[in-house]
Order: sequence, then structure tokens, then C-alpha cells
Amino acid sequence: MTLSIDINGAIELSPYIFGHNLEHTRSAVGGAGGLSAQMLRNRKFAGKPQKNLGLAAEWEPIGEETAFFQMNFRPSYTKHIGCEKMARQNELSSQSIQNLTGDVCGMAQRGLYAEKGAAYEIRAAVSCKSAAALRFEIRSSGGRTLAGHTADIGPGDWNTLSFILTPDETCRDAGLYITFTEKTEVVFGAVSMMRADSFHGMRADVVEALRRIGPTIIRWPGGNFAGEYRWKDGLLPCDMRGPLQSNMEIETQPHSFGYDFHEISTDDFIALCREVGAEPFLTINLTWNSVRDSADWVEYCNGPADSEYGAKRAENGHPEPYNVKFWSLGNEMGYGHMEGPNAPSGYAALAGEHAAAMKEKSPDITLFSSGPYPNDDWARDSAAALYPETDHVSLHHYSFTALDYTTPEKTEETYKAIADSVFPAERLISDMRRSVDRFCDKIRISFDEWNFWYAWYRPSCVGEGIYAARMLHMMMYKCPENGADVCCYFQPVGEGAILVRPDGVSLTAIGQMFELMRAHQGGRLCPVGKDDDHCAAATIKDGVLTVTLINADYGEDKTFSFACSGEITDSVLLTSDSVMPHSVFKEAALDAGLSDGCVTAVLPPHSAARITVKIG
Repeated sequence: MTLSIDINGAIELSPYIFGHNLEHTRSAVGGAGGLSAQMLRNRKFAGKPQKNLGLAAEWEPIGEETAFFQMNFRPSYTKHIGCEKMARQNELSSQSIQNLTGDVCGMAQRGLYAEKGAAYEIRAAVSCKSAAALRFEIRSSGGRTLAGHTADIGPGDWNTLSFILTPDETCRDAGLYITFTEKTEVVFGAVSMMRADSFHGMRADVVEALRRIGPTIIRWPGGNFAGEYRWKDGLLPCDMRGPLQSNMEIETQPHSFGYDFHEISTDDFIALCREVGAEPFLTINLTWNSVRDSADWVEYCNGPADSEYGAKRAENGHPEPYNVKFWSLGNEMGYGHMEGPNAPSGYAALAGEHAAAMKEKSPDITLFSSGPYPNDDWARDSAAALYPETDHVSLHHYSFTALDYTTPEKTEETYKAIADSVFPAERLISDMRRSVDRFCDKIRISFDEWNFWYAWYRPSCVGEGIYAARMLHMMMYKCPENGADVCCYFQPVGEGAILVRPDGVSLTAIGQMFELMRAHQGGRLCPVGKDDDHCAAATIKDGVLTVTLINADYGEDKTFSFACSGEITDSVLLTSDSVMPHSVFKEAALDAGLSDGCVTAVLPPHSAARITVKIG
């Protein structure tokens, strides 16, 4: 394939094409396999107790026959602030253990990965009726104590404990054991265990993996979870923030009994964005936040330190405003799974009230409206009705095909269907543009959720890596044509790009493609000639031309060539012998060269390459 790269015709490329979502769903943030460094499950004792036992889910009894366990809904250490009308169940409770005999009793949680020599911070909020000595131990699967600490607590209100345990050997199935022998009642409000080297309560290795894939904008806290979120709870200490029950508990929080434990606050999220070089993109809880709640959130992020909520931000150690520019007015409104108004006029009326109050606090913010797009009724009665107060409208798309790897023929069909899923997404963006243009051609599109369906429930593969790469190429060229300057992949951590295990982190084939493509960020986009297959992209920055190439063919090599005067300074090939589940790319030598002003590169099947040329 001969490319015609027009360096002189380069145009501005929106940096926000390379965005991601960070939604609190499934195990992307909380729970095993997520961004949060928190290791304990159900650490704030949400939900109903176990049958005939009285102990919170995920915890095991110690002294089951000689102790009395019950979950107390009063008093509760955890609490909520704001969203007073938001009714959820069994979010705020504590765990009581009464020692009836003076024998050893308590509770434990197993299935934890403990690394030799690593420092684990243990925290607990505890109250008791009379003095007790609480013993905390990390034990191996065989019962040996790897590290231990005894804390003496007095009677009365909540005691807050914090100390470090350092295991003397590695165990993949360790447990945290909490015991006491005094004949008293001990009530646990929250218990925490995480590595002491975490970043704002987030795993340092996952943060580094996010940095590698290069998100330029991160949408948070949802998605669907935006409808569960109470932002003001984030003003509380982490252990005190009440769990958040999902309205769609099995779909959005299936791995934690329908609850999110609010491990990351606004301050933590902003710190993450700054650490990985991303712009924050916040989604309000339009249904349950009051108009004042939404305005307060904007003031907390953007207000001066002498404003009411700017002062609270300053008290939390951040006197300078965060200057959050991008705000979404809810998520997927108009669909049956979201609470709130499901008609465009009702949504526009409510969103308009929030928008006006939010802009009063920070006039320069950019607002995004929501809805079931493409849809002409919503384009007319919502998007156009909200313009110019709200000048972006959200579009979501998930590709889908049956996955069958049972024979070589079915494997090839599956691979091709995945790789070609870029084309329905491309058509959808054009359909969205036409729908919106009927009523207001000045509205911009935010393609802020895209992925291959149910990526979060199964292993990924090289085919999805090729799909992601083609999607990035397509969006680089088609989104500017269609007035779409924000795109967010759903979602990187634990559900697509970054595979998180208890003992480490790796990039999937999808993540490898994001890392390969990030070299385009900050460059100007060069036309590459007719490329209906989205197999090439080129950008130029500071006299360096970056070209990425994709061979999406299942079985044949593909040769690319383009005219260019200069010197090849780098080339990378990502290739794989397999497209089966679990497959990833390996880096290999690229068959590429520059001769007589022409660069030629040969790519094997289902592979991608990046070539950089210093222009002569």
C-alpha cells in the first residue's frame, strides 16, 4: 500500500482523542484487580450479614461457637454528606463481636497476597465497652504468623488505629486475622489494609501502567456510577466515607455485593490526573445531586480559597484551584437503566438548572449533555435546547460479535469480526453528526465511551488490540471531520487495557496499542491519502514525522511505502503468532528501510508498527 503523506497539509489534532474512562464499576477501581490499593473486601461492612452468623460478607468468624456476631446499623462509623433524597439500603453499618467466654474470638479475611518485606499499612476504627487488647496478624495459608501487632484500646467512642505490618515471607493466600480474649464487645467501623507505598490510596504499579498508555483526559467517576456517587462524602476521611449501593448492583458492582466503598475522592482523582498527565473530566450525579450540590462541586474544584468550598479544598491541602474544565451533566440519561428524567424535555429542564448554577461558580467550564444518541428528538429537545450553555453532547458505542475459537475457521471469522468492528463505530459518528446538525450545527460531539462489549468479563486478545488501534486511527481522522474532539475508551483498568493481578500489572494487547499510539499526542495530523481501512496515521511535531501502520489481515503480510526525505530514527513492530484469548503482542524487528526518498515497511499479519523519521 502506497501512502501519500501530506506534511504541508497537517492540521491540529485534538489531544483529547486519546482519553479514557475511570468508572467505579466492577473491579476497575475498588475490589481485587482494580486501581485502588485497598486489599480488604467489604471492609466497611455493607449489606446484609451472613445467614445464621451475623458476620458481614467476605469475613470469617474466629470463635464461632463462643462469640456473638451482629451487624449494627446504629452506631455507624461511616456516613454520608449531601444527596439527602438518595435512598439506598444497608450502606451504613458496623460489625459487632461480643466475646462470651474469654476465649480467643474475632474475624479474619483470607485470599490476600502478602509479599515478603513489603510494608502494609493497617488501619481500623474500633470502639469497645471495656478495655481490650486487639491482636492483628498476617498469617500464611498454613497458619504461621508472618507479621503481628497488638493494640490496646480503651472503652468509649471510636479509636483509630494505624500501624505497619511487614511479612517475613511471601504468601499468595494469606489472611488478616483480628482477635481478642477479653469478655467485652468490640465494634469495628472500618478496617483497611494496603501497601504503604500506594499513591493516594491507589496502587503505584497501576498508576505507572496508566502513565504508559498515556491518557490525555480521564472521565470520572462514571458512567453509570455517576448516578450512585455522592461527591461530598469525599470530604470525609477515606475510612469514614459511606459505601455506595448501586442501583444496578449486579451489572455495575457484581464483585462487591452491589457496593462501592468510595476509596478515591475528588482530591485523589485530581492527583492521579496530574501524575499521569491527563485532563480531569467530571460527571455529576444529575438525578440525586441538588443544584446546590453540583455548584458546590464546581466551587470546590475551581473556586478561590476564600469561597465556601474553595476553603474546604484549601483545608485539605490544596489552596490553588484545580481548574477542572470539563463537566458532564449526568450519564446515558433517557435509558431505562439510569434514574431520573427519561424524556429529552425533562432532562433539558433539569440539566439547564444545574448548568446555570455550575457556570455561575466557574463561567469558563465546558459542559456536556447526555442522552440516547443518535436520536433526533433528543438532538432537538435536549442538545439544541441546552445550547450554548452546554456545547458538547455525549455519544457511546460498544461493538459486539459472537466469539468462537473452537476451530481454525471460526477463530479466523472471530478475529475478522473483531478487527472490523471499527466500521460500525465510524458510521455511528457520522450518523450522530447528521442528527445534531439538523437542529444546531455548532454542537460538538464527545465520543466518551467506546469499547468491545463485555471486555470486562473475559480475557482480551490480539484481535481486540488491532480493533483498538484501528479505532484510534479512525478517530484521529474522522472525529475532526465530524466535530468530535473528545474520545474516551471504556475502560483501561482491569477491563481492557491494563491487566491487574494481586502480584503485578501488565498491558493487554489493547494497552500495548495505546502505548504505541501515544507518540501521536501533541503532533499535527497529516493526511495520508485514501485509507478506508484505517491502517495508517501520521503526525508531525518538531520536525519529526511519526507514522503508525496496521496490518489487520489474518494471514498475509502487507507492504507499506511512503515518500519522505530524512532519516529513520526509530521503528517498533508489535506482532503475535496467535489471536486466541489471552494473546498479546511481542516486540520484534521491523523490516523497514529508507531508500531514494521512500520508506518501505513490511508488516506480518495482525501486527502494528511505528516509524519515526527526522525530516531532512
